[in-house]
Amino acid sequence: MNSSLSDYFSALARLKANKPERVAKGTRITNDAVALEAGRGKGSIKKSRPAFADLILAIDEAGAEQAESVGADKEKLDKAKLTNSQYREQLDAALAREVSLLHEVYTLRKQLSALTGSSVIPIRTSVRPAPGDGQKL
Repeated sequence: MNSSLSDYFSALARLKANKPERVAKGTRITNDAVALEAGRGKGSIKKSRPAFADLILAIDEAGAEQAESVGADKEKLDKAKLTNSQYREQLDAALAREVSLLHEVYTLRKQLSALTGSSVIPIRTSVRPAPGDGQKL
């Protein structure tokens, strides 16, 4: 194998490991990307040249593997988005129940106040017992 082919294969290995030196990380593995990573011109890997047959086959296989891993990552992202959406719906439902219960408590306190003719003691007081009084908070 001549030195130019070894340059191309080492460039392909760097792209597979996602540690390129000349192109951006995460670049899709194509003939042009391998050529640029090897320090050659875009389009220097030609299918018409028999010397590049093994290289082109290796590039196609690496590109297919990369596409599969991107598909798996997209699937994980979609699953996480769905889970997030479900949690958002559960949170909204819990908040709606909370508001409904607060409204019901307010209505019942108002009715109790009207029946007894006195103000109803609020649930929370502004004065807290001092620590050590023996009362639970």
